[in-house]
Amino acid sequence: MTFESDTWSEAGSLRHDALFYRDDDDYVTSIRSFVEAGLAADEPVLIAVPGPRLDLLRTTLGASTDLRFVDMARDGRNPAWIIPGVLHAFVAENTRARVRIVGEPIWPGRSATAYPRCVQHEALINIALAKWPVSILCPYDSVRLDVDTIADAASTHPYLIRGGDRQPSAGYGHPERVVDALNLPFPAPEPSAPTLFFDASGLAEMRAMVADLARQAGLAAERVEDLRVAANEIATNAVVHSGRPAVARVWLDEEGVVCEITGSSVLTDRLAGRIPPSPISDSGRGLLLVNYLCDLVQVHTDDTSTAVRLHMYR
Repeated sequence: MTFESDTWSEAGSLRHDALFYRDDDDYVTSIRSFVEAGLAADEPVLIAVPGPRLDLLRTTLGASTDLRFVDMARDGRNPAWIIPGVLHAFVAENTRARVRIVGEPIWPGRSATAYPRCVQHEALINIALAKWPVSILCPYDSVRLDVDTIADAASTHPYLIRGGDRQPSAGYGHPERVVDALNLPFPAPEPSAPTLFFDASGLAEMRAMVADLARQAGLAAERVEDLRVAANEIATNAVVHSGRPAVARVWLDEEGVVCEITGSSVLTDRLAGRIPPSPISDSGRGLLLVNYLCDLVQVHTDDTSTAVRLHMYR
């Protein structure tokens, strides 16, 4: 297929397409056409796909000063970090021109726990980068991913590409509705999870509880500290913003340590923690830092409270 440069170079507007590929040849051919058209138009290109796919594309596309490769399985392991840490960072770094990004946040084997946050991420791209001069192509394995995943991709991308044919997505929905539909209560925590009710005076005890269990789980000292810092950010916000006590629970699952903090404040900003604040802003960095430090961050909010789950893998 061919991506004509004039089709993909409308200044100041986001283009966000899903590519449904069938096999490696389809994957490489489609992405190579997209990338080469960008390079020909002097558009910097970012390739952010999981490791094995990264090796395949690096071999195919070769090297260029305007071409960068990122392992999405590493840098995008927390879906909530992809917009600020991968996409927004690249766009902001290249303000001289329109940019192109190949971003594959969902692949066969992606954690079922992380998956709803990936769908929210794809929907939020349409809000967070709406006015930026960027073209994003998101590959989906149409053979190995299930039909629900393909339907979700159709709901979060205005255009879909199959077999070289690019068409508007009949299933595309309002991004806010997609995000809100996945704002679901969490499964119950482990019944035996250590639990602490705390206010501002109990933050030190909360930090100690989180760090102790993280050490018992065998996390490296640096990872223990990352989780302790992240938990403190969420817990401090919970008790400061509401002026009321919050509750923290910590337990182990098959992947590592989970810390859940529930407070009485209500988080209404869907993009909280996804957009870097202005350098002169005094706020907006807490949840951004948490998204950077943790392997997965889940948020559920209702009319009276917000719960945040922090995951740190072994």
